[in-house]
Amino acid sequence: MTVIATESLSKRFPRVTALDRLTMDIEPGVTGLVGANGAGKSTMIKILLGLSPASEGRAAVLGLDVATKGAEIRERVGYMPEHDCLPPDVSATEFVVHMARMSGLPPTAARERTADTLRHVGLYEERYRPIGGYSTGMKQRVKLAQALVHDPQLVFLDEPTNGLDPVGRDDMLDLIRRVHSDFGISVLVTSHLLGELERTCDHVVVIDGGKLLRSSSTKDFTQSTATLAVEVTDSDEHPDGTRALRDALTRQGIETHTGGELPGAGHIVLLTAQGEQTYDLVRDVVADLGLGLVRMEQRRHHIAEVFRPADEGAQQPEPLAPVAAQQTGGGHDDH
Repeated sequence: MTVIATESLSKRFPRVTALDRLTMDIEPGVTGLVGANGAGKSTMIKILLGLSPASEGRAAVLGLDVATKGAEIRERVGYMPEHDCLPPDVSATEFVVHMARMSGLPPTAARERTADTLRHVGLYEERYRPIGGYSTGMKQRVKLAQALVHDPQLVFLDEPTNGLDPVGRDDMLDLIRRVHSDFGISVLVTSHLLGELERTCDHVVVIDGGKLLRSSSTKDFTQSTATLAVEVTDSDEHPDGTRALRDALTRQGIETHTGGELPGAGHIVLLTAQGEQTYDLVRDVVADLGLGLVRMEQRRHHIAEVFRPADEGAQQPEPLAPVAAQQTGGGHDDH
């Protein structure tokens, strides 16, 4: 079953086109909707929730037409908004119970679901504290809890890692993955950071200027290359194990270069694999040098590499390119 389908979906404002004839199908699972700020991500969510009419085209969520079935869609879909919209003077329990009641749950069920959901997002011990005293990470978890409390079939998470430091971002991405793996709820998560979607999503949809750039599985984005990454440890005889390995492989006629763009940069050697014999050769060279072999694996493309200037010469949107952008997350705490 397709959870989201759009056909020539457009949304125009007086001076800007937010969506431009967008056609796509999204299957169950965790899907990343990525694009630079202003690319049309939040606009699309509002249309899919039946909160904003499209200028033209059609869209359906869980088989329901967004133009005529908005109320039914909102009963079955959870929504975590991008902006801080939480009342500071009430507790997480009070707020999430209220949202559960707004979704139609009776009082007892609303309280039970709230307790379970706050436990799931890691706020059970803090559930009676006023939200105004929460950190950024805790507030994001409250927003996630209210999106999940009525047991939806699908949730829309709009920039859920905004304002979080790297640790808080990782925790949030793990929670998002568990929403699907533990409860079977499909997820559409928006982000302007390509790197954070790579390990979280089954499928990635990229839009820019309201246009669809690409829609495919994460696996297709991150195909293995013929490049072999070899990480070694130093030894007493070879205090620079990486250099020793490169020199030895060069003598064997294998061209190498360092993996400066990879985590653990000075300890990784990259080379082109020529079949199984390359693995055997590298293993033997490492053993002869007395080095420790940490890992030997085929590199995978990062999603961001897809958006560097391509053979066609297409100019790709600048904000999508740097994976390093995901390390600039504002320095807020997550506890």
